[in-house]
Amino acid sequence: MTDLHVREELYIGGEWVDPSGTDVIEVVDPATEEVFGRAPAGTAEDVDRAARAASAALPGWSATPPAERAAFCTAIAETLRARADELAELITREMGMPLVASRMIQVGIPVQTFASMEAVVGDFEFEQTLGNSLVLYEPLGVVGAITPWNFPLHQIAAKVAPAIAAGNTVVLKPSEVTPLSAFALADILHELRLPAGVVNVVSGDGARAGEAVAGHPLVDMVSFTGSTRAGRRVSEVAAASVKATALELGGKSANVILDDIVWDDLDEAVRAGVASCFPNSGQTCSALTRLVVPRDRLAEVEAIAMDAASAYTVGDPFDAATRLGPLVSDAQRERVRGYIARGRAEGARLVVGGAEAPEGLDRGYYVRPTVFSDVQSSMTIAQEEIFGPVLCILPYDDEVDARRIANDSDYGLAGGVWSADPDRAQRFARRIRTGQVRVNRAAPNLQAPFGGFKQSGHGREFGRIGLEEFLTTKALIL
Repeated sequence: MTDLHVREELYIGGEWVDPSGTDVIEVVDPATEEVFGRAPAGTAEDVDRAARAASAALPGWSATPPAERAAFCTAIAETLRARADELAELITREMGMPLVASRMIQVGIPVQTFASMEAVVGDFEFEQTLGNSLVLYEPLGVVGAITPWNFPLHQIAAKVAPAIAAGNTVVLKPSEVTPLSAFALADILHELRLPAGVVNVVSGDGARAGEAVAGHPLVDMVSFTGSTRAGRRVSEVAAASVKATALELGGKSANVILDDIVWDDLDEAVRAGVASCFPNSGQTCSALTRLVVPRDRLAEVEAIAMDAASAYTVGDPFDAATRLGPLVSDAQRERVRGYIARGRAEGARLVVGGAEAPEGLDRGYYVRPTVFSDVQSSMTIAQEEIFGPVLCILPYDDEVDARRIANDSDYGLAGGVWSADPDRAQRFARRIRTGQVRVNRAAPNLQAPFGGFKQSGHGREFGRIGLEEFLTTKALIL
């Protein structure tokens, strides 16, 4: 086999070290269904070594001036930017996002996240006077970071950058599906001579390595991104030692088009809604997967959505014409196909797409871009996170009904509102129980806090509030 990416060592205490066991993780290219890489399957013993290294590094790193810590983050950002092409190619092979998008999103956002720490830390007051007290904002300690496969480097950056900028040390357990990009980051940390033990990387599965991180007595906080089911387990394990936790979990986000919208804006809003559902082949926790529209505009919305979805070319992620790559694995493809079949069985009307493999793509974990209409909130596809390119259109009768549908979910991670009246849109957005709501044409903002209500978790990432997530307070009574 050619071009095999093999990692045989773990990154612990500033050194590349042999794992304690002999098991390996095989990394599969979802476009070819072939193994293209391997990494160690770390054990509880490996996590223990990493936690001890992180604990030993904590006194020195936490005492390092914040500006120096932020300077390391800036250097990481610059190196990531210089290696963007090779990193984008690696991540595309790991999880299937089209290469053009990988460079912009899978690498571009981590660059911005690390680079932002200098300004965030520079504006942060680590000491404040409150009456006759001096309030100190101090690092929590050793952070266990457990990250997912859908945005592997991005989710690592969202945790590692603020954690180390705040003065913590880190034990990172990347997804076993996409571990190679984590080791590429470790290469950069090693070359930049980040002090030994500040960031440690142990690849492995959730049952062994992940649980060992969540339960280790030297780990003071666990920051986890993944499914709600796995998040519950992380919470259970962490609770045994009363650790702090930050959980960014699933989503089933509503995108509401209010009834005052005019035709040109309706066309734009529906196309933007499709675009907000399909990025990364729908494998995005914050995807706006429920499009909530006025019942009397339903036919118009369906026609626009069909046209927009049909433009999403499915194919080889290294082809510049491709807009949707494969799903990450065969298991994920079968999961999504199962939801499509369930939607049809429960009475949702298929507008475009379906469970069959896209034409000419019998190899690779591909799924057709799919749109359902006449979806009811009680249907499985309206309640459960599909994590694939499947959009559900739900009609409403009036604004009260629209709000009911938007809030009729166990999740509360993201959302959207479109209206001809920006003030009305804001009023509506305030009444959606979700962590972030995009109003009309608003651009994403990486300084805004990101996180969920309800079963989408707790805690926030990015910007100043994301930094605060990795700090605790101490009061000196003077």
